[in-house]
Formats: sequence, structure tokens, C-alpha cells
Amino acid sequence: MSKKGDKKESGTKKENGKAGKLATSKPAVEMSKKDYEETLYRLQIELVKLQRHLIKSNEKIVVIFEGRDAAGKDGTIKRITEHLSPRETRVVALGKPSDRDRSSWYFQRYVQYLPAAEELVLFNRSWYNRAGVERVMGFCTNDEYEEFMSSVLEFEHMLIRSGLKLLKYYLDISKAEQAKRLEGRKKDPLAQWKISALDEYALKKWDEYTLARDKMLVHTHNLITPWIIAHADDKPSTRINVIKDMLSRLEYEGKEERLVLPDPKIVATFDASFIEEGLLAR
Repeated sequence: MSKKGDKKESGTKKENGKAGKLATSKPAVEMSKKDYEETLYRLQIELVKLQRHLIKSNEKIVVIFEGRDAAGKDGTIKRITEHLSPRETRVVALGKPSDRDRSSWYFQRYVQYLPAAEELVLFNRSWYNRAGVERVMGFCTNDEYEEFMSSVLEFEHMLIRSGLKLLKYYLDISKAEQAKRLEGRKKDPLAQWKISALDEYALKKWDEYTLARDKMLVHTHNLITPWIIAHADDKPSTRINVIKDMLSRLEYEGKEERLVLPDPKIVATFDASFIEEGLLAR
């Protein structure tokens, strides 16, 4: 099995392999609505090019989105998939595990949703639930948590060896911004589907979620399947830079290289110094 630190390449480009220097959680200058819409349009054209290449070359790609409640996972995924072919694009957002799920091999629930050739699959939360909400809320035992933490990289490396490309994004939101968004959900009649019984614990257990996040990032970041951190307090800049980063890491024909360069102060490959220097929300 591949081990943590294995130097085998993941099948994605390596120019973003070095950790950038994340800045504060909000950009110094926020994007105007016009700039956001124009840039998003151009990036969505790049995503169409990527999908065309994916289909032509029989590739299979998984993109994982993790982050606290209200970090912007839904909105980011929506902008990625908006103009892609629904036949070759799937979004996976699993609910509460069934009794059968709980009695099965932990990863079995997720394996059935992995892509075949020509497909792009985006996980809105993933197998890392065990390192986050399940750990914090006591939905798994200590033994189950430790087993996950010791086996998840072997699982991911096996996927890479099978020819799958995997990107892992963690959207990092501040406590104040999370509180603002959770309150906003209650007042928005179109966002009622986002409200969860667990929302009230997002802020009450902020410190526990912070500790779980830090442990997850430190122990499951590696050269083959690295974590990519995105500051998530400003939705437009988060969406734009996550899409740029995603495109910059994947090979496809006709890429506009300068367009897809992300701002390293907003999106960067994880490094333990991010925690030590307080660059992640606390």
C-alpha cells in the first residue's frame, strides 16, 4: 500500500504543489459583481473544455468539498456544474447513513458513487464525515475514528493507482461569517432545505470542530492526495479561485493558463504552518 508521503504522482499537475501563503479570511479588495460574472463565465468555458477532454480521454475525476456548515460548498459546486453535461457529471450529497450502511465497511457507502470513465463526480461532504461531524457529535466510536484515520490514505492511494484523479478542498469559514450565514438561512424561504438539526451545534461546538479539522488536515494531507485550503468568507472570490485552482491542476486541451492561476492568498495547498501561524479560522 502507498504510505503517507509516497512520492507517486496523483495524476494532477504539480505547479500548485507548494503551499501558498494564505492571507486573512477575506480578500483585501472584494470583486465587483461585473468582474465576478465575467470571470465566472470565462472559467465555465474552461470547465466545458475540461469535460470535453475528460470524455475524449476516458478519464475519471473526483472532487471532494469539505468545510463547516454554511462554508459555501453548495454554491461552489453549483457554479462548477452549471454548464456541464449532466450525463457525465454527478453531485453526491449523502444523508444520514442507514442501518445497513452502519454495518458495512465504512467506505462501501461511497464507493458505489465513484466515477466510471468520462465522468466527473463532486462530493458535497465525503468519507471525511468520519473525521468531522461524526467525531464531534459522537456518531462514531473512538475505534472507528482511529481506524478511519489510519486507513483513509490507503483507500485514496488505491483509487489513484486505479487511474482516478482526486482533488480535496476544504472551505474555511470564520466563526462570525458562519453565524451570519446560518441566521440568514432561517429568514430565506428559498434556503429552508439547507436547515439542519445539527446547525445549532455548529457554533456551540466550534472549538471541537476546529480541533477535528486540524487533526484531519495534519494526518490526511500527503503528496498523493493533498488538501487544498480555500478561505471562504467571501463567496465570489472563493468560487472563482476554487474553480481556477481545480482547472490549474488538471490537464486539458486549449487551457488559458493565465486565466486559471488562483490567488494563493485565497486558495493554497495545505501546510501545517497554516495552523501554527493562525491562518485558518479559530
